[in-house]
This record gives sequence, C-alpha cells and structure tokens, in this order.
Amino acid sequence: MTELLAPLRQYWGYDSFRPLQDRIVRSLVDGHDVAVVMPTGGGKSLCYQLPALVSGRTVVVISPLISLMQDQAAQLAQMGIPAAVLNSSMGAAEQSRTMRAAMEGAYRLLYLSPERLARQDTAGWLARVPMAFFAIDEAHCISEWGHEFRPEYRQLSRLREQFPNLPIAAFTASATKRVRQDILDQLGLRAPHKYIASFHRSNLRYLVKECKPDTQGKLLLRAMEAHEGSNVIVYAPTIARVEETVDFLGDHGISAVPYHGQMDNVNRQRNQERWMSDEVRILVGTLAFGLGINKPAVRAVIHLSLPKSIEQYYQEAGRAGRDGETADCALLWQKKDAGLLAYFCEQLAGKEEKQRAWERYHSIKNFVTNEQCRDRQICMHFGETPKWMNCGACDQCGELPEWMAEKRFLEGLRPKKWRQERAVDPELMEFLREWRREIARRQQVAAFLILTDATLHDVCAKRPRGMDELTGITGMGERKAQQYGMEILRALERFQAGERATAQPPVEAMSGPAQETLRLLNDGKSFEEIAQLRGRQVSTVVGLIATLVEQGKLAFRTDWVRAGFLETVESAASELGHQWLKPLKERVPDATYDEIRLVVAKLRSEALPRTIST
Repeated sequence: MTELLAPLRQYWGYDSFRPLQDRIVRSLVDGHDVAVVMPTGGGKSLCYQLPALVSGRTVVVISPLISLMQDQAAQLAQMGIPAAVLNSSMGAAEQSRTMRAAMEGAYRLLYLSPERLARQDTAGWLARVPMAFFAIDEAHCISEWGHEFRPEYRQLSRLREQFPNLPIAAFTASATKRVRQDILDQLGLRAPHKYIASFHRSNLRYLVKECKPDTQGKLLLRAMEAHEGSNVIVYAPTIARVEETVDFLGDHGISAVPYHGQMDNVNRQRNQERWMSDEVRILVGTLAFGLGINKPAVRAVIHLSLPKSIEQYYQEAGRAGRDGETADCALLWQKKDAGLLAYFCEQLAGKEEKQRAWERYHSIKNFVTNEQCRDRQICMHFGETPKWMNCGACDQCGELPEWMAEKRFLEGLRPKKWRQERAVDPELMEFLREWRREIARRQQVAAFLILTDATLHDVCAKRPRGMDELTGITGMGERKAQQYGMEILRALERFQAGERATAQPPVEAMSGPAQETLRLLNDGKSFEEIAQLRGRQVSTVVGLIATLVEQGKLAFRTDWVRAGFLETVESAASELGHQWLKPLKERVPDATYDEIRLVVAKLRSEALPRTIST
C-alpha cells in the first residue's frame, strides 16, 4: 500500500483511504474489470484518478456532462495531474491538438462524452493512445431500468469488441440490483471485481413533509433562514417554478440565481459559476440540474415537488454534504405532485416503459407516505438490508428541525446531536473564504477547486505558522501547499493583525422582483418586454402579476386579455368556480392559460376586503 499512500498524500493531501477506495484502486492497478456502486461524496473519482497517476498511462473517462468533465480536469490541473477534455464546444484546432497530445501520452486522464466515443473516427485515433483502462462514470445511464437512461450510453457496449484487451471500470452512485446487472451485461464486463458501498450516508438528514399550497413557501423561507450563509440547492419541477421561486425569495430579501434549460448558455453558465464560487449561496434549478455539480460544502438540498423515483431523489439529495459534514435533504411535496406523476406515467406509449414508470411512481409514493425510517427505506430500495431500524436523524426517527415543525421525539429514542459545533472562528472562516473567492476570480475557476471548505476548516482549527505545518492540513497536497501556502500564511497574519472580510455585495439590486416588475409595467412595458428585460419566461411574469392582483397590490387591467375573453372566462368561472385553471381552459379552449390566470386573479381579488392600489 505504500506505493499508493505516497501519491495519495502528495497529490490529494489525505493520509488514508475512505472505505473500499484502496481495494478498488488495487483492482484497477492489477488490471481487472471493476463495477463500483458508491454514494455521491464517497470518493468515486479518486478510484480511477489515482490508478491513472501511478500507471503512467492514460485512463479514458466517459462522462455525460461537459461541465462535470471540465470541473474534474480543472481540479486535476490544480493538483498537478495532466488531464484534458475533448468535446464539441472546442474549436477544431484545439480538438486536433488535444488528440495529438493524447496519442503522445501527455495526459493521465482524458475525458470524453459518450457521443464523442460513438463517432466513427474516434476508435481509430483512440487505439493509438497509451491507455490503462476505460472508466464509465454515471454508468446507470446505460440501463433502460435506470432513472436517467441515455440511448447514447448504449454505444458503450462496443468498447469490449473494439478494445478487447483493455479493462473497463463502471461507476455509479444510484443503481438497483436490476440496473447493476444490466450494467454488467451491457458493458460485457469479464469476471469483474464488484464493490457495493452502503447506501446509508450518516451525515445526511432526510426530511419529508406534505405541504399545502399556502404553506410550502413559508417553509422554504424558514429553511433559508435556518441555513443562512450556507450553500443550498432548491429543486423546482418546472422552469416557471424555478423563476417564480427565485422571485419569491428575492421579494423576501434572499439572493438566489436560477438555472434551467431554456436560459441562454452564457447566463446559465454565469449563474452556475456565481454559485460555485460562493458569490451567491442559493441556486434554484429544475430537476435535471445536478449531474455536473461537484460542490462539496452544500448544507441543504430542498425539493419543492415529488421526484419521479427514489433513485432520482437519492442522487439529487446526495448533492448535499459531499464534504462529510452534516446536511439537510428536505422534500416538501404536495398531493398534486403525485397526480401529475401518475398522469405522465399514463402518457407513455411503450408497455415496458410505462411499467417501469409506474414501478418508480409507486416506490416514491410509498417512500413519502409511510412512517418508516427514510434512510432505511432508501437502503432497502437499493437491495441493502441495514441491521438497524432507526437512523436517529430523519423526520421519522429523530427530532424535526425547528424550521420544519414543532419538536417531536419518538418514544424511547435517543436521537444523535445533529449539528455539532466545530471549534473554529467563524470570522476567520469567512475571511479565508473571501481570500479563496479572490483567487478563484483571478484564475477563473470554481472556488472549491482552490481549496475545499473542509480544508479551510482545518486551516482555521490548526492555524499553521510555517510551510512545514501546512502538510498536516486535510486536503492540502504538496502541489497546493506550494501554490497557495505562502498566501494562506499571509492571510492568517493579516487576520491576526485585525483585518476582516468585507461585506459581500448583493447578487442583484435588492429592490425585489415584484417592485421591478411593477416599475416596468408602469413604464408601459408589455409582458414580453418585461420578461426579456428581467431574463424570465413570459408565463413567470404573468404569474407574478396575477399574484399581485390576487393580493390586492395591483389593479387588474382589461387590456391584458383579448376582447371578449374576459366575459367568457368570468362566465365559465361563475359556473365551475375558480379554484382550478384546467376546467376553465377546457370550457374556454381558445383562451390562453395566461389570460385565464389573470382573469382568475381578478375574481379572487374581488373577494378580498382590501383597497386596490393603482
């Protein structure tokens, strides 16, 4: 093990392996096929990066997202390990340079997408690369029984025939027994060494609560208050809900950035960078957001709707607490979520696809409605039978956090103390975070790639006084000690002399989204113009205006609805009521949902004993 522990200390800054890591690394160094199921935060990437380093050859890593590949390559560069990414976003000249360097053995790790690997010209030049093995990341994407099946992953089944002498290693964080077998079959793994870590993550607290429409927002605000100053991911089910949630938080003085597929690439990338670099702490994204996120110090992941499967929930919730520190995973769901999932299941055409969707539906519905330990349910779903019955932390086994509800204990249970105070100076921690943000801006990389929060915590706790003491800091390899050691020591000296972190500037002018929308509306801007100026969908703008009308903060204007539809929708509502929009849409199909939403807001506002402002 000495030959592996030395580079582990030198490059990664760790004195020992996490569970299973040493055995997986040894299997790959010895040339075996490997199948690994290890939870998010368990250290999967090190399992193929370290063998690549010690082999002196190239490991080709297949990964589904460009952002994930770029993050890992940037992280390796920070450590002094040569790595490269080859993808379609690069210019032709840069792609050619990367391919030539790979054939010359310049890289220890080369990251490719499955689409790139499937190209007819790839196998030819790849055969000239001095390779050690293939590493398949997010391997569950190859299985139709998986929750994120990607047809392009099926092409990976050709690797065995194209490169018969090279080992293949498959890695995933969320695969049931059926999916695990499918991975083995699809990739044609030969007598693979199988490593399945426990699905229990003791640092995560799973909290599930059914909400009423008018209480979900209040709970979200209380959760934000409880995690003030921490990194948080909020998952919303639709693009409109993402933007509405960002605006809702903004109206309550809480800075957040949106992330969804209909944003232009520049703004989406910018928002992700702002969040990754700690410029803004809260990111609100659609359920697709997450595969490419590798940020260690996320203290909470909050879902605002029911995920389509336990696998999806486990993977997304697992973005919290990757640094090993405690984190909350809150699922705030409503009854309508289950109905919507059931509707989508019925819309599927293929018999087998529909069957798989209904199985996923029943598993997630049972997960949120029964009164068993959440953690144990997750483990059982993935085929693991824990010896314990209570985790002592989830909403069924432990004490609910104050932000979620009144305190409650199960009789006879002694819940573990959840949030343990760490003996570090919070002012020093924030001072070092500010130093890290400045370095990240200078190098144009994510802040955690410089040093993780766990490493900064250790710096705060040990307060090294010389370069020799930096080597004892967790996560501080030799390369990073050489790169940042003197700057860290100078930062500690400045703090000792009385210097403190400056106040963080707000992400946006905090006049509030509602006030900004009202201002633009009063300036004569149309809904479409407001949406363009604020970087929102038109439906989001209409939803916000409708809410203001309902609350009596804005007078309804007849020119918002085309001639004739105001009276038609009002007439339909007098018969059907205005609790739901869908029956009104079915009765008045030529009216748009935006028009119906605005008319309904008018009707609801008229029932309020308030003075309407104009």
